[in-house]
Amino acid sequence: MKAAGVAVLLSLVILSAIACFVVQRNGWTLYYGDAEAHLEVARRMVDSRSPGYAQLGGAWLPLPHLLMLPLVGNDRLWRTGLAGAIPSAIFFVAGGMFLFAAARRAFKSTAAGVASVGVFALNPNILYLQATPMTEPVFFGSVMALLYFTVLFGETASSHAVVGAGVASIAATLTRYEGWFLLPFVAAYFFTRAPRRKLSTAFLYCAIACLGPLAWLAHNAWWFADPLDFYHGPYSAMAIQKKSGTYPGEHDWPKAFHYVLSAGRQTAGWAAVALGITGIVATVEKRVFWPVFLLLLGPVFYVWSMHSSGTPIFLPNLSPHGYYNTRYGLCFLPLFAFASGGLVFLFAKRARVAAAAAVLVIAAAFWMVNPSIERCITWKESQKNSDARRAWTQAAARFLETNYRGGGIFAMLGDVAGIFREAGIPLREVLQDGNEPQWMNAVAEPDYFLRERWAVAQAGDSVSSAMTRTGVRGATYVRVETIQVKDAPAIEIYRRDSDEHTIH
Repeated sequence: MKAAGVAVLLSLVILSAIACFVVQRNGWTLYYGDAEAHLEVARRMVDSRSPGYAQLGGAWLPLPHLLMLPLVGNDRLWRTGLAGAIPSAIFFVAGGMFLFAAARRAFKSTAAGVASVGVFALNPNILYLQATPMTEPVFFGSVMALLYFTVLFGETASSHAVVGAGVASIAATLTRYEGWFLLPFVAAYFFTRAPRRKLSTAFLYCAIACLGPLAWLAHNAWWFADPLDFYHGPYSAMAIQKKSGTYPGEHDWPKAFHYVLSAGRQTAGWAAVALGITGIVATVEKRVFWPVFLLLLGPVFYVWSMHSSGTPIFLPNLSPHGYYNTRYGLCFLPLFAFASGGLVFLFAKRARVAAAAAVLVIAAAFWMVNPSIERCITWKESQKNSDARRAWTQAAARFLETNYRGGGIFAMLGDVAGIFREAGIPLREVLQDGNEPQWMNAVAEPDYFLRERWAVAQAGDSVSSAMTRTGVRGATYVRVETIQVKDAPAIEIYRRDSDEHTIH
């Protein structure tokens, strides 16, 4: 048993390391705009004109950014994106181990555990995401831990399992909001499954698990005077989506279900879908209900979210035929992976190793028959949607590397944050929208931001508008570079006209 666990651990570490190496070597680590933004949030906490806790903001949950803090202060790890990829990879490995342990315990079979973790870990979409600073690997690792501790409680009724589940829930609820959705169902599980002291068992879980949401509500109330700012504030998903108009599946249950299901099929792959659905039937037939129910809550959340909470999914095979939030389909992968272990459980003990090997071969063969990165839809989305951003980021970074010699930069970070990372310019050199009250002073009073020698803007943003209002004490800014990329706002670089040095 211990040898099997060590073998699984080593396999996960090797898979993760290979994926991180390939992604890093090909320059894919920060293709996702969200990956760049998560890295920027963490870096601002240690490198800013106003570093510290306030740089977390209020929309994105904090745990992934906090995990980057020990690494993101290192310039090399920041500039390569590895400061964000390493925590993702660690949680991928940990999540795989918890999935293995949960399936082995639920099915009373080490071979079943190996089959489950194999279907999960051999998926190229999750391998790509765990090599980037995205939040999904951290969330999946937390949910796998929650799965394990609830399965453990079902067997032992141990208070240690309740505490473990509570801690796992804190991690999940401080990583992604679907973690909040799980809480009442897990609390109900502890209440109904506890052989005695049902109410105190459920209360113990709730007392620990609810610390995550309560902390974030308090954070939003303190910093933004609204505990629900993350839900309906100006940077919330709902507010951002309102600017983009309606989308397929909004207030349409059948279409929302169809889009989430299609995303699940494309991210998991047909082999995992077939193994998973067949495995669900076998798992339920063997009366292993709770893990299936828990892991089904993820897809339910996304259908609900797409219907009611401004969360679109665009897929190339469905109108409007684009790529957006395809990774949300991975909500099915833990369910299909766990249930695949149920197939092994159907066989006699002497045949289970062979059955597990067959499951792994089927899961891997689906992707290896045509091993093209183009089949990895999460990679394809990140590549396709970042073409323009990467082009202007690289051009602007090259210009600043050649010409910037200090003096400060006035800029809204957002999409342009990658410019400073690639140019190797510390964020403390940048007066940006996270620096309060300096930022508000600069936007309102040209005399304030004239202290900065340079400005970097996207056409139409606050900095670009401010450049049209300069002229205080005879000082103005001269646009020294304009970078125009197809289907993207122009990047405008300004220098204060009183500064005399050569622009290359």
